[in-house]
Amino acid sequence: MNRMSKIGCGLALACALAQPASAATPEAVSDTAKKNAVIPAEPVLSEGVVKKVDKAAGKITIQHGEIRNLGMVPMTMMFRVKDQAMLEQVQVEQKIRFHVDIINNAYTVVRIEPER
Repeated sequence: MNRMSKIGCGLALACALAQPASAATPEAVSDTAKKNAVIPAEPVLSEGVVKKVDKAAGKITIQHGEIRNLGMVPMTMMFRVKDQAMLEQVQVEQKIRFHVDIINNAYTVVRIEPER
């Protein structure tokens, strides 16, 4: 790497580190997540357990395993739902299979299959 390249890399790093941290909501999608997202030919369903249903806000909290299409590790988090009617299909502590996409910069559940 020549001297100018090293200087350019150093300046880019310094500028990135100098940026103020923005207050992100739990549903905000990072640039890294967008870059790592994989769009499969068929929707990949992840497994989880419903922890909370907020019909008024159109959100669902899911304790989930890996979400492969987004490169997301297991955790519990809140998601928006694409269609509020999905919230009528599930109950707290119910096991589900679901698919999440990034819509309008938010993790959004676009499909839910309750386990019976």
